[in-house]
Amino acid sequence: MKAPNLASTRCPSLYLTREQEALLAGEGGEALRLAMEILVALGEVYGAERLIPIESAHISGTSYTSCGDAGIDLLSRLASQGARLKVPSTLNPVAIPLNNWRKLGFPEQLASKQLAILDLYAELGAAGAVTCRPYLAGNLPAFGSHVAWAESSAVVYANSLLGARTNMEGGVAALASAMLGLTPLYGLHLAENRVPTELVKVDVELSSDLDFSLLGYFVGEALGGGIPFIQGLPSWAGVEELKSMGASMATSGSMAMFHAPPHTPEAQAYSVEALASTSVGRAELSRVLERLSCSGGLKVDCVALGCPHLSLEELRRVASLLEGFKVAEGVKLWLFTSEAVACLARQAGYLRVVEAAGGEVLVGGCVVHAPLKELGVEVLVTNSAKAAHYCASIHGVEVCLAPLHECLRAAEVGRWPP
Repeated sequence: MKAPNLASTRCPSLYLTREQEALLAGEGGEALRLAMEILVALGEVYGAERLIPIESAHISGTSYTSCGDAGIDLLSRLASQGARLKVPSTLNPVAIPLNNWRKLGFPEQLASKQLAILDLYAELGAAGAVTCRPYLAGNLPAFGSHVAWAESSAVVYANSLLGARTNMEGGVAALASAMLGLTPLYGLHLAENRVPTELVKVDVELSSDLDFSLLGYFVGEALGGGIPFIQGLPSWAGVEELKSMGASMATSGSMAMFHAPPHTPEAQAYSVEALASTSVGRAELSRVLERLSCSGGLKVDCVALGCPHLSLEELRRVASLLEGFKVAEGVKLWLFTSEAVACLARQAGYLRVVEAAGGEVLVGGCVVHAPLKELGVEVLVTNSAKAAHYCASIHGVEVCLAPLHECLRAAEVGRWPP
């Protein structure tokens, strides 16, 4: 007798193979049943036709400050049920730096909970990486490949600059996809949903790392959602600048992709003549800066760079500016990056320069998830609009936004403006 189609009972529009139906019925164990139930529910909500295989996953909600004890309970349950991740899977940054949290005064209780989460992910078979830039740590999808990534800045980068295909997954959905090697076919996995929806004309000369971060924040806030087609970016803009722009775009708006000729691989496929357009000039960027950045006359407690995580090139730039430099007494200079990048930077000699200047390289951590006020941070300087947005709203600290060289100058003199 033919087994009943359980999936059709739950979600008539979503086709499941016999193997997938069996998993949904619990024949692969409770952990896989739960994972399949999550993906089927997502497929139902978004009208997916079927589930498709993925090449990798990137899982967010890995910080204890995000998932709490409920996250530990879920991971413990999955591990006890023998769950394993089916595809290569990297993890987002966490609430403590993995290399020197005790030295920097991070709370023992927070560290204990955070390390327990990472141990559980390791038991599930996660590759680690502990970064918001998994493409710099071995999780580098090919053009046109399907992945299930959570972490807004990484999703924008994957869709826009790599031409991979992922929706803006939640942490639990990405975990379910990692366990099954599947994701529902909807949204940005479909070519018809990757078409630009509005033209953005850049009518200003972008001259610093901060300019790109402010531009992204303006675009996300002005458009709200959709897929912008950005004209007028300078030809010299590299992946670091575009990474910063995309991260800010996803912070102020619901955006998971942009096109920007000649920098993004899919832009050439589209005509934008019929699109509504928005222009951005220096006045718009200045207004964003005025809203996100604090006023002057402040003593600086911390200068934080690396939101998203610093690349090897960005650490090289920082090191070149820190030669012969000393951080002011009482000021923290924190540089956030991944273990993979930090290892290369140490071999290249960049970390020696940073440490000689009085700076600290924080591996796997995130300034947004750090307990800033417990660590004595009331005034923070950064070059990231994303960090400014979240550190002010979550932690209530004063945030000063500046280009990289001004951030380092503030670390040297210990006041704002430098």
